[in-house]
Amino acid sequence: MAVMAEKSTENAAIRPFKIETPEAELDDLRARVAATRWPEREGVDDASQGVQLETMQALARYWQTEYDWRKCEARLNAAPQFITEIDELDIHFVHVRSRHEDALPLVVCHGWPGSFIEQMKIVDLLTDPTAHGGSASDAFHVVIPNMPGYGYSGKPATTGWDPARIARAWVVLMKRLGYERFVAAGGDWGGILVDYMAGGRDAPSSPEPVPPELLGIHTNFPGVFPPDIDKAIQTGGAQPSDLSVDERHAIEQLGAAYKHSAYAVQLGTRPQTMYGLDDSPVGLAAYLLDHDPISYAKLISPAFVDGVEGGLTRDDILDNITLFWLTNTGVSSSKLYWEYSGSFADVRNVTVPVAVSVFPDEIFHAPRSWAEKAYPNLIHYNEVDRGGHFAAWEQPELYASELRAGLRSLR
Repeated sequence: MAVMAEKSTENAAIRPFKIETPEAELDDLRARVAATRWPEREGVDDASQGVQLETMQALARYWQTEYDWRKCEARLNAAPQFITEIDELDIHFVHVRSRHEDALPLVVCHGWPGSFIEQMKIVDLLTDPTAHGGSASDAFHVVIPNMPGYGYSGKPATTGWDPARIARAWVVLMKRLGYERFVAAGGDWGGILVDYMAGGRDAPSSPEPVPPELLGIHTNFPGVFPPDIDKAIQTGGAQPSDLSVDERHAIEQLGAAYKHSAYAVQLGTRPQTMYGLDDSPVGLAAYLLDHDPISYAKLISPAFVDGVEGGLTRDDILDNITLFWLTNTGVSSSKLYWEYSGSFADVRNVTVPVAVSVFPDEIFHAPRSWAEKAYPNLIHYNEVDRGGHFAAWEQPELYASELRAGLRSLR
């Protein structure tokens, strides 16, 4: 296992950070959006060919004429942000300590196509629960890092920043901040990261040592699929005959997700070819929006086409896309897919205490039966009534309540 050693006091320094976007960059963004060369309309009446022209043109109109990045910038700058170097790469993170000194330290891990913006809505809910009808005993100190190649973190110039390395870096970060005991939470890539932080790996014969400081994890994107079942989904092989209704439903959902995930194949094999992500703001936006059909159909398209803003507003969506554009991280963030050769859904052999929250519009609905087998130390399993893949972003109050309940026994 690679070891991240502290080279010097200077390298381990934690430097305050503030977002300061030059106005010229915003002018350039608006000009590029205005100059978009549009394709013809899709030849079908649904989204089966991809992100629809009507959606993208509505997004572009709003982005060019009404959207205000400065509001997002001010909101982000209201939270304490920092940069520190880990393993020769700058890592950007938000660190908000609770006024309750007995708060439990928590590192929250984002995914793709996301950033630390995904979790900013939960910061106050977690650090100051008494202001939201909760108890001081449920308070967290919150750390939200941007993964390498994302947001304001550094862009790796060499290979090797895979989920295992990022997981080790987050342990270094938490220890550098002085936390001798902490928990971790995440979804999407963040769900993989927390499993890896907890020593999990795809092969049971090669587990990693569990950091003694890590008390347990929470995930809303759990690795629960038995490897033979996942392989059969991908190859069209026969499935066991004794599966439950919930297990068969999960198999159908994951099979549909694999059919939709051409982006993961592209980014996992040829990320450097995706120059359009860094050259065209509308091209970047379309690619980021086409992550999963449920989020697109229920949250994204209605927000721009019909003005119906549900769990995500137009500004929420464009805050994240604009961050990708301004930091020029369309390609650099994609390389995480190239670095990873494991499964997104398989069991990862985690033995620490694990809390699982199942959101109904997630890419797949993790059955309790598989969660109990995948995580032998399962301390919480709950199916909530709303929310999807971007749970913390879409349903911050519900997500925060799940973190409180799921991790309460580890305090």
